[in-house]
Amino acid sequence: MIANDFQHVRTWVFDLDNTLYHPSARLFDQIERRMTDWVMRTLSVGRDEADHLRAAYWRLHGTTLAGLMREHGVDPVPYLEDVHDIALDHLTPDAQLAQHIGRLPGRRIVFTNGSAPYARRVLAARGLSGLFDAVYGVENAAYRPKPERAAFETIFALDGLDPARAAMFEDDPRNLAVPHAMGMRTVHVADIPAPAPHIHHHTDDLSGFLGRLLGQ
Repeated sequence: MIANDFQHVRTWVFDLDNTLYHPSARLFDQIERRMTDWVMRTLSVGRDEADHLRAAYWRLHGTTLAGLMREHGVDPVPYLEDVHDIALDHLTPDAQLAQHIGRLPGRRIVFTNGSAPYARRVLAARGLSGLFDAVYGVENAAYRPKPERAAFETIFALDGLDPARAAMFEDDPRNLAVPHAMGMRTVHVADIPAPAPHIHHHTDDLSGFLGRLLGQ
């Protein structure tokens, strides 16, 4: 039973984008367009070059922002405000998911490579406000992004959680490698499985998975 693998867990760590809502909402399409526009304006490059840099920095540095900070010294604050200024029309409340998250025993937190204010907007649109003990954005990790170990260490120290008694839910499989190494139970949330030694479980239905974990 799934529940047996999580009996020891007392802190539940959730990624935000494409984890606490389905990718079909396509929020990241909006964010990526705003990222490309921002890179064009800030670096004075054409759209093709800006789009290339956005994707390349994500691959090399974990996030586009991390690459822009390290290679161009950009100020992260206006960047985060700009790229997350998107419409959330495609998000709808999920009462079942809210019920399942609310029943998880122990502490529940969100840790995203986006900003905390943006995360709170998304949680509100999904009907998940008030269910989490803390919401951490990349700014809380000193702008170090997942999958860097320093990002996890900073947030986990800030929260006071014990990785050996925690679980991580995340859509990007590379962001589960460090949690696994730190002793966490890892769950890949995505339509397509990505089998890897650092992934304990996969689901394409977070609410259903949590329901089974809770014995429903």
